[in-house]
Amino acid sequence: MKATGLAAALLLASLSLSSTAQNSDPPPHWGYAGEVGPEHWAQFESDFGTCSDGRNQSPIDLSNFIEADLPKIIFNYKPGGHQVVNNGHSIQVNYNPGSSITVDSVVFELKQFHFHSPSENTINGKSFLMEAHFVHADTKGNLAVVALMFEQGHSNKLLEKVWPQVLQVENGKEALRPEVSAADLLPTNHAYYRYNGSLTTPPCSEGVRWLVLKHPAKATAEQLTMVGKAIGHPNNRPVQTVGARSILE
Repeated sequence: MKATGLAAALLLASLSLSSTAQNSDPPPHWGYAGEVGPEHWAQFESDFGTCSDGRNQSPIDLSNFIEADLPKIIFNYKPGGHQVVNNGHSIQVNYNPGSSITVDSVVFELKQFHFHSPSENTINGKSFLMEAHFVHADTKGNLAVVALMFEQGHSNKLLEKVWPQVLQVENGKEALRPEVSAADLLPTNHAYYRYNGSLTTPPCSEGVRWLVLKHPAKATAEQLTMVGKAIGHPNNRPVQTVGARSILE
């Protein structure tokens, strides 16, 4: 999920990649369908080549699991979600420093969490209505993403606080007061699957630890459609070839 450069790539991937040429129409930037869709991402920037020729790309269909003695994920999430952003590609909550996970005896600080609808990863061929990605980085810039699936059910308390603040315009930003806690999204059971993958948006950098929680969260039908309404389209990259990778549980 290369160190400082990868962390910089993460920041680029979380923003709308638009630029305006003087006295001309702005060039197209990557999207999720048609001529700007995932099959064309490698054409947009010189460092997007991994999107087409990488061997450990995300998302994937998680199946054919291998049993392993996976270490527990130690969550240390505090209130710190201070801003919600519609960046044109996702709905993202930016986070203040001070929250983290520990896995493999390494501390990864929570940078932001964002949403894809429908889910990007699938489990045994099953797609979910929404997926949250909690994006973390260690002090060397290595990335770890915790993925959380959503199913339809009771109202989600955190989304009740965040969704009314979402601006349905690209690059719309809104302060969250009071700040929200990512912990409020997590299921009580933190069992997970693990695999090595990549960013699911350009530049599709590899080397990301993927930690996919087994137990989904709940949200209402209306809450589960908010991402699509706000950005105007589905925002899931198709599943990629697993290849020789192992998927641990």
